[in-house]
Amino acid sequence: TGLADAGGHLALVDRDAEGLQATADALARRPGAATRRVSLHVADLSDRAVWPALPAVVAATHPRVDLLVNNAGVALGGRFEEVAAEDFDWLMRINFEAVVGLTRAFLPALRAAGGPARVVNVSSLYGLISPPGQAAYSASKFAVRGFSNALRQELRGSPVGVTVVH
Repeated sequence: TGLADAGGHLALVDRDAEGLQATADALARRPGAATRRVSLHVADLSDRAVWPALPAVVAATHPRVDLLVNNAGVALGGRFEEVAAEDFDWLMRINFEAVVGLTRAFLPALRAAGGPARVVNVSSLYGLISPPGQAAYSASKFAVRGFSNALRQELRGSPVGVTVVH
């Protein structure tokens, strides 16, 4: 709600259509709703084919994109040997690969925004510490941290900044 309250136009992406609609309904009741564009995009970010298509879909409602917040995430509990390989891979696809894929997909639009733009990648405290029983989750969040830190250096001097949130 903070971005909306600050006057931001929002393209919201989630696999849960009902949850997206509930969020849109809540935003419609906030001050300034009449001047805010909010678009809803139902997409399962565990599907790699979705990532490159999203910028064009978003651009249909939002011709300028100056902020990308990669916040999708899932968690699995269990020691490494207890977590099935396909579950580990599923978590990495959403928590890390989707961050990379969406950043790659939206970076041209962010560069073309005509002013300062930003990628915000949500990591976790588990991107700083590694408790037992969280090997998959922690690995994914360390990866988000490393990717974000390296990308920040690569984009230094460009109009696109990178923030990682723990």
